[in-house]
Amino acid sequence: MPDAIDGFDRRILRVVQQDCHVTAETMAEAVGLSASAVQRRLKRLRSDKVIAAEVAVLDRSQAGPMMTFIAGVEIARDNYDALPKLRLWIGQQDAIQQAYYVTGPVDVILIVLAQDMDSFDSVCVRMIEHNPQIRRINTNVVLNIVKLGLCLPIDTSA
Repeated sequence: MPDAIDGFDRRILRVVQQDCHVTAETMAEAVGLSASAVQRRLKRLRSDKVIAAEVAVLDRSQAGPMMTFIAGVEIARDNYDALPKLRLWIGQQDAIQQAYYVTGPVDVILIVLAQDMDSFDSVCVRMIEHNPQIRRINTNVVLNIVKLGLCLPIDTSA
Protein backbone atom coordinates (compact mmCIF):
# COMPACT_ATOMS: atom_id res chain seq x y z
CA MET A 1 0.00 0.00 0.00
CA PRO A 2 1.21 3.53 -0.67
CA ASP A 3 2.94 5.36 2.17
CA ALA A 4 0.23 8.05 2.17
CA ILE A 5 -2.19 5.55 3.69
CA ASP A 6 -2.60 6.19 7.38
CA GLY A 7 -4.39 4.37 10.19
CA PHE A 8 -7.75 5.98 9.36
CA ASP A 9 -7.44 4.86 5.72
CA ARG A 10 -6.59 1.34 6.86
CA ARG A 11 -9.65 1.21 9.11
CA ILE A 12 -11.80 2.53 6.26
CA LEU A 13 -10.40 -0.16 3.96
CA ARG A 14 -11.19 -2.89 6.49
CA VAL A 15 -14.80 -1.68 6.73
CA VAL A 16 -15.31 -1.17 2.99
CA GLN A 17 -13.98 -4.67 2.24
CA GLN A 18 -16.75 -6.13 4.39
CA ASP A 19 -19.52 -3.98 2.88
CA CYS A 20 -18.87 -1.34 0.23
CA HIS A 21 -22.43 -0.03 0.63
CA VAL A 22 -22.12 0.93 4.29
CA THR A 23 -23.06 4.59 4.74
CA ALA A 24 -20.40 7.21 5.34
CA GLU A 25 -22.04 7.97 8.67
CA THR A 26 -21.81 4.35 9.84
CA MET A 27 -18.23 4.10 8.60
CA ALA A 28 -17.32 7.40 10.27
CA GLU A 29 -18.57 6.08 13.59
CA ALA A 30 -16.56 2.87 13.14
CA VAL A 31 -13.28 4.60 12.26
CA GLY A 32 -13.48 7.78 14.35
CA LEU A 33 -13.83 10.44 11.64
CA SER A 34 -16.60 12.66 10.33
CA ALA A 35 -18.76 11.40 7.47
CA SER A 36 -17.36 14.07 5.12
CA ALA A 37 -13.78 13.07 5.99
CA VAL A 38 -14.63 9.43 5.26
CA GLN A 39 -16.16 10.43 1.89
CA ARG A 40 -13.05 12.45 0.93
CA ARG A 41 -10.77 9.58 1.89
CA LEU A 42 -12.88 7.04 -0.01
CA LYS A 43 -12.81 9.26 -3.10
CA ARG A 44 -8.99 9.48 -2.87
CA LEU A 45 -8.61 5.74 -2.24
CA ARG A 46 -10.73 5.03 -5.33
CA SER A 47 -8.92 7.54 -7.56
CA ASP A 48 -5.53 6.21 -6.38
CA LYS A 49 -6.75 2.69 -7.27
CA VAL A 50 -6.16 1.45 -3.72
CA ILE A 51 -9.81 0.38 -4.03
CA ALA A 52 -9.51 -1.40 -7.37
CA ALA A 53 -13.17 -2.41 -7.78
CA GLU A 54 -16.44 -2.68 -5.93
CA VAL A 55 -18.27 -5.84 -6.96
CA ALA A 56 -21.13 -8.10 -5.90
CA VAL A 57 -20.00 -11.33 -4.26
CA LEU A 58 -22.52 -14.00 -5.16
CA ASP A 59 -23.67 -16.78 -2.89
CA ARG A 60 -22.30 -19.92 -4.54
CA SER A 61 -25.24 -22.01 -3.34
CA GLN A 62 -27.62 -19.67 -5.20
CA ALA A 63 -25.61 -19.61 -8.45
CA GLY A 64 -26.34 -23.24 -9.31
CA PRO A 65 -24.34 -26.41 -8.86
CA MET A 66 -20.63 -25.79 -9.10
CA MET A 67 -17.48 -27.73 -8.29
CA THR A 68 -14.11 -26.25 -7.40
CA PHE A 69 -10.92 -27.71 -8.82
CA ILE A 70 -7.32 -26.92 -7.95
CA ALA A 71 -5.14 -27.67 -10.96
CA GLY A 72 -1.36 -27.73 -10.95
CA VAL A 73 -0.08 -27.10 -14.47
CA GLU A 74 3.38 -28.32 -15.40
CA ILE A 75 5.02 -26.76 -18.44
CA ALA A 76 7.55 -28.68 -20.50
CA ARG A 77 11.04 -27.72 -19.30
CA ASP A 78 13.01 -25.15 -21.29
CA ASN A 79 9.77 -23.78 -22.66
CA TYR A 80 9.15 -20.88 -20.29
CA ASP A 81 8.86 -18.46 -23.20
CA ALA A 82 5.38 -20.00 -23.60
CA LEU A 83 4.25 -18.55 -20.25
CA PRO A 84 3.00 -15.22 -21.66
CA LYS A 85 0.76 -17.10 -24.12
CA LEU A 86 -0.59 -19.29 -21.31
CA ARG A 87 -1.18 -16.25 -19.07
CA LEU A 88 -3.12 -14.53 -21.85
CA TRP A 89 -5.27 -17.62 -22.44
CA ILE A 90 -5.95 -18.03 -18.70
CA GLY A 91 -7.04 -14.39 -18.46
CA GLN A 92 -9.74 -15.01 -21.06
CA GLN A 93 -11.34 -17.98 -19.24
CA ASP A 94 -14.25 -17.19 -16.91
CA ALA A 95 -14.05 -20.65 -15.33
CA ILE A 96 -10.51 -19.94 -14.12
CA GLN A 97 -11.01 -17.85 -11.01
CA GLN A 98 -7.40 -17.54 -9.85
CA ALA A 99 -4.00 -18.32 -11.32
CA TYR A 100 -0.61 -18.33 -9.59
CA TYR A 101 2.86 -18.73 -11.08
CA VAL A 102 4.59 -20.73 -8.35
CA THR A 103 7.73 -22.56 -7.31
CA GLY A 104 7.77 -26.32 -6.76
CA PRO A 105 6.81 -29.35 -8.82
CA VAL A 106 4.23 -27.46 -10.90
CA ASP A 107 4.58 -24.09 -12.59
CA VAL A 108 1.08 -22.65 -12.38
CA ILE A 109 -1.73 -23.29 -9.87
CA LEU A 110 -5.26 -22.66 -11.09
CA ILE A 111 -8.51 -22.40 -9.16
CA VAL A 112 -11.24 -23.47 -11.56
CA LEU A 113 -15.02 -23.48 -11.15
CA ALA A 114 -17.07 -25.84 -13.29
CA GLN A 115 -20.51 -27.42 -13.18
CA ASP A 116 -19.14 -30.94 -13.20
CA MET A 117 -16.13 -33.10 -14.08
CA ASP A 118 -16.98 -33.04 -17.79
CA SER A 119 -17.01 -29.23 -17.81
CA PHE A 120 -13.67 -29.12 -16.02
CA ASP A 121 -12.24 -31.68 -18.46
CA SER A 122 -13.40 -29.45 -21.32
CA VAL A 123 -11.46 -26.51 -19.82
CA CYS A 124 -8.34 -28.71 -19.60
CA VAL A 125 -8.70 -29.97 -23.17
CA ARG A 126 -9.04 -26.40 -24.49
CA MET A 127 -6.07 -25.28 -22.39
CA ILE A 128 -3.84 -28.02 -23.82
CA GLU A 129 -5.08 -27.38 -27.37
CA HIS A 130 -4.18 -23.68 -27.08
CA ASN A 131 -1.01 -24.31 -25.09
CA PRO A 132 0.70 -27.50 -26.33
CA GLN A 133 3.72 -26.76 -24.11
CA ILE A 134 1.69 -28.05 -21.12
CA ARG A 135 3.21 -31.31 -20.01
CA ARG A 136 0.81 -32.34 -17.26
CA ILE A 137 -2.16 -31.13 -15.23
CA ASN A 138 -2.47 -32.46 -11.67
CA THR A 139 -5.96 -31.94 -10.32
CA ASN A 140 -7.47 -31.87 -6.84
CA VAL A 141 -11.24 -31.76 -6.45
CA VAL A 142 -12.38 -29.59 -3.55
CA LEU A 143 -14.71 -31.61 -1.32
CA ASN A 144 -15.66 -28.78 1.00
CA ILE A 145 -14.66 -25.12 1.21
CA VAL A 146 -13.37 -24.52 4.73
CA LYS A 147 -12.74 -20.82 4.16
CA LEU A 148 -13.08 -18.56 1.16
CA GLY A 149 -11.69 -15.11 1.85
CA LEU A 150 -11.88 -12.02 -0.24
CA CYS A 151 -10.72 -9.44 2.28
CA LEU A 152 -7.06 -8.48 2.54
CA PRO A 153 -5.59 -8.68 6.04
CA ILE A 154 -5.00 -4.98 6.67
CA ASP A 155 -3.02 -4.04 9.76
CA THR A 156 -4.88 -1.16 11.41
CA SER A 157 -2.35 -0.73 14.21
CA ALA A 158 -0.04 1.35 12.01
